[in-house]
Amino acid sequence: NKLFFQNIEHRTRKGPKVTKYEQHEVDPEKCAQSRRRFLRNAGIMVAAVPLIGAFPESVMAASPSGSKNPWPSYPAYRFAMVCHVTADPFFVSCRAGANDMCALLGCSYTWSGSETGVIPEMVNAFRVAINTKVNGIACAMVDPKAFNGVTDTALAAGIPVTAYNAVAPAGSGNHAMSYIGQDLYLAGVAVATRILTYVKKGDLVGGMISVPGSLNEQPRMDGAASVFKHAGINFVQVGVGATEGPALASIEAWYQGHQNVKFMFSSGGSNGVAVATAIQKLGLAAKGIGGAAFDVGVPVLEQISAGHLAFTVDQQAYLQGAMSIYQLFLYNITGGLITPTNVNTGFKYVTKDVVSTYLQHKDSWEGSSTAPVVFTPPKSIKA
Repeated sequence: NKLFFQNIEHRTRKGPKVTKYEQHEVDPEKCAQSRRRFLRNAGIMVAAVPLIGAFPESVMAASPSGSKNPWPSYPAYRFAMVCHVTADPFFVSCRAGANDMCALLGCSYTWSGSETGVIPEMVNAFRVAINTKVNGIACAMVDPKAFNGVTDTALAAGIPVTAYNAVAPAGSGNHAMSYIGQDLYLAGVAVATRILTYVKKGDLVGGMISVPGSLNEQPRMDGAASVFKHAGINFVQVGVGATEGPALASIEAWYQGHQNVKFMFSSGGSNGVAVATAIQKLGLAAKGIGGAAFDVGVPVLEQISAGHLAFTVDQQAYLQGAMSIYQLFLYNITGGLITPTNVNTGFKYVTKDVVSTYLQHKDSWEGSSTAPVVFTPPKSIKA
């Protein structure tokens, strides 16, 4: 609403005697109708985009011809988002955020990279974005060095670059202008702190990671390890891969040699499902062995509801897509005066007592749908 009325203020200032929008009588019903038309038109675009795996490689999000858009007229900027696992269900909500922001701003983006975390494929996609002279690039910086050269090439060409979901560590030589995502190390600290309520000093905890050293998961493990070390917990990190089936086999094999484990957790979504499935398949809950995961994919949420996982962590992936587009957009319309800035997309525990809310909502915010939905806010908010 604030942006809407700022826009009214800007338009009314065109008159010679008007200096403040408060001097105008605004028909609330007409404003509401205009806003409803805009959101409906934007919603038509988003609803037309299918689920992940069927997303078009380039998404153009603009109001239908002839519709009345209450926002100012901006150039139709083109952006690129480079991802390490382009078909992973986690990025349904991330792309929904990018789609919605493009619908609001009348811009577009391409979605490319690698389906299986192959870094050279991502670097090549980054180069393609530079060569096609996009107006900005957002990249999941899952490698500490691989994107340094292409980032500098883009910046030298006047193309702003932001990192989302993962960022190269300080001192790595990467010059991405901002990071939009969870504080991964502190997220690992928080997960381990909660796990301490399920275990005691001397117990064994297993941490299942997709790819050891990957910048989107390793910081979480490092944060967790710092907590476990201080608490006297015997912690073991286990590389299991990112695909659910092979990860399940790896977890089962590891368990056979470590049956004294008291808790297992993952640093990602797919291997979180594998942790839960192993607990269910081997009957480990009855033996007092707990589990936890990251992210809020439907399979993870269902495993929490069924009691096979104690909790998971929501990093609000929708914001990672939406804010990436928005920051690149702002940089362009201001000629670089508004520069990209770090955004921590947050940390939320999802436990059995709240998981039903996630499961009941079929929406783009958490990735269970791409159709736009508006829910009624809660009547009270927990402090």
